Amino acid sequence: MYRNSEGYADPTAGRALGKIVREERLSRREAGKDYRPLVFICSPFTGDTNANVAAARAYCAYAVERGNIPIAPHLFYPQFMDDTNPKERDLALRFGTILMDKCDEVWIFGNRLSLGMRSEYERALRKGYRIRFFTADCMELTGEGAAQLYRKEP
Repeated sequence: MYRNSEGYADPTAGRALGKIVREERLSRREAGKDYRPLVFICSPFTGDTNANVAAARAYCAYAVERGNIPIAPHLFYPQFMDDTNPKERDLALRFGTILMDKCDEVWIFGNRLSLGMRSEYERALRKGYRIRFFTADCMELTGEGAAQLYRKEP
């Protein structure tokens, strides 16, 4: 929710500013073939972190192969922040949401939403970001069925 300088919710201004940002992104995309959109990579981190990090790296490589610039905070922040420390985890998730605001799209990988992914997904829905869904093997899921998969409770 966009808040004005006094801290009050201002959905009208938020929608207007969001429209301006979307139009800017579209014009940059149309400006030339050198433009590479930023995509926010949303995939699990906790659990089997070694496997999840390897998968996130593969998802980033997939995004690059398709002409995008991947943003994967869950690969960056654990390098110097402790995911098991609740304060540091919350701060890293907050940093991630700020980075998400700079992205053209949110790409969600896998067949389930972890707790952190769920908060990112819900934010992307609230903000009206373009969300794309992919299997763990980078096959894009389309239609309402794709989103329905993620609406289930964890």
